[in-house]
Amino acid sequence: MKIVVGVPAYNEEKNIAKIILKLKKIADEVIVCDDGSKDLTGPISKEMGAILIQHKKNEGYGGAIVSIFKKAKELNADILVTFDGDGQHRIEDLKNIINPINNKLADIVIGSRFLGEDSNIPKIRKFGIKTITSISNKASELKLTDSQSGFRAYNKKAIETLNLSEKGMGISTEILIKASKIGLTIKEIPIKILYEGDTSTHNSASHGISVIMSTMKFVSIEHPLKFYGTSGLGFLAIGLFFIIWTLQAFTDTRQIITNVSLIGIGATLLGTILIMTAILLYSLVNVVRENK
Repeated sequence: MKIVVGVPAYNEEKNIAKIILKLKKIADEVIVCDDGSKDLTGPISKEMGAILIQHKKNEGYGGAIVSIFKKAKELNADILVTFDGDGQHRIEDLKNIINPINNKLADIVIGSRFLGEDSNIPKIRKFGIKTITSISNKASELKLTDSQSGFRAYNKKAIETLNLSEKGMGISTEILIKASKIGLTIKEIPIKILYEGDTSTHNSASHGISVIMSTMKFVSIEHPLKFYGTSGLGFLAIGLFFIIWTLQAFTDTRQIITNVSLIGIGATLLGTILIMTAILLYSLVNVVRENK
């Protein structure tokens, strides 16, 4: 059973050495993706014996995860664990996250910050994570408590079948949507996060926007009729309402209410365009799937 741990890292020279040292005691291989760091993250990782992937420029968290998945496939890994390089994850939780895969209970295991004992996550961050998780659950049709956790384990089937493309923080949601679609089993286990000390954090606002945009993109592709068609019918209904209002007013007063008529025409056109887009994209997606 070949266990590979992948660490996405950006300017983590203060944490990366001790993380690699501890991980090498458990993993067969440690991959560090130096995502365009401007410090010594790359050289330190190489000196510590990790397999180093270096991006010439910062591609984002998703870009690092995509590179780690590709390298794990090359290494013929049986299990891939993604482990953040900022010092927030505990090495002690590594065996726990691998166990469900070893026991064939799951294809993907997510370390949840909201299972078990109450964590020390700041209130604002907790609210943001739970809000994003709610959005991700609706998009992926899953019932998770922590969809944005970067501490995850994947079995060989997941490593080989997940075709990832997202560059930003939305990669976590992309994985869940695609895993759910192809029927991979996902399980959560409780973990503890260390927020004290010298750990880096992602910008909460940019993280949230990235996840929402990513979710919208994948839902629009996977469910075009629902995404475009529903909103199209809504705009069409609004447009027809205002058009009827305009016609009724003209019948009574022989005058056209300009603002009302413009809203009616605009909403009707937008609704029609969205409905046509839904039909065309639905047809296109199905043609592509049939060809595959």
